[in-house]
Amino acid sequence: MTDTWTTRRLLDWMNDAFTTRGIDSPRLCAEILLSHVLSCDRLRLYMETDRPASPDERERLRDLVRRALEHEPIQYLTGEAWFFGLRLRADRRALIPRPSTETIVEHLLQHGRAGGEPGERGEPVRIADVCTGSGCIAVALAKNMPGARIIATDISADALALARENAESVGVADRVEFVEGDLLAPLSGRGPFDWIVSNPPYIPDHEWDAVEPNVKDHEPHLALRGGRDGLDLVRPIIENARDLLAPGGGLLVEIAACTASDALGLAARAGWSEPRILKDHEGHDRVLVTSA
Repeated sequence: MTDTWTTRRLLDWMNDAFTTRGIDSPRLCAEILLSHVLSCDRLRLYMETDRPASPDERERLRDLVRRALEHEPIQYLTGEAWFFGLRLRADRRALIPRPSTETIVEHLLQHGRAGGEPGERGEPVRIADVCTGSGCIAVALAKNMPGARIIATDISADALALARENAESVGVADRVEFVEGDLLAPLSGRGPFDWIVSNPPYIPDHEWDAVEPNVKDHEPHLALRGGRDGLDLVRPIIENARDLLAPGGGLLVEIAACTASDALGLAARAGWSEPRILKDHEGHDRVLVTSA
């Protein structure tokens, strides 16, 4: 009887192992991994606690647990991440979408034209998503603003491939154009835009040693590190984005909380109107918002 690995026993085993290794939210991680292997929702696990796992299921789970104990992110293990209510593909090609980035989408949906429909100029809202990564911002905006025209850029061809896959899976591939290139360069000659949004790499060098191993050891450094002061990529966006915006157009840039004051100073010196900082869901300074 003790050799029978039931759902309850597997959950307890993983919870103990993850707790010992210091994995965040050990019980939740256990539930996500087991529901992934069994192709069911988490509620079903507790409705069938005595269900025995097959040898194949145990083997697949054992491999995922091994990787989880090496601090590989749960989203990479399952191959999916949730962002703004959308299930997106997630793998090592791009940064994992995070709730803090939803702040950008929420603000634009609240302050952009409803649905991205044509305004006074008879043109739909035009949005550029710089450093798109997984495409989470562009895809979420396209899903919620069906009339908008969106261009998403990234320097990484691998990240763009993942972003295209996410656009296809959500059903918005026909409304998002993906262009490879560095920061604002791919937008030259394509404006003017009503909004430019970006979640660029912004972790400053002095904070790198404190970054959690599940991030530092597994997610692409190209999408994380922002240089000595965390503004190596934020700075050129703030300094040059105005030239690509329509009059009154807006800029939203995700930043490190510790750089909020410096980002505001950059925006003021670059001539932006009334720059301010939005807080994320956890109350941290997270997004610079301003207008041309």
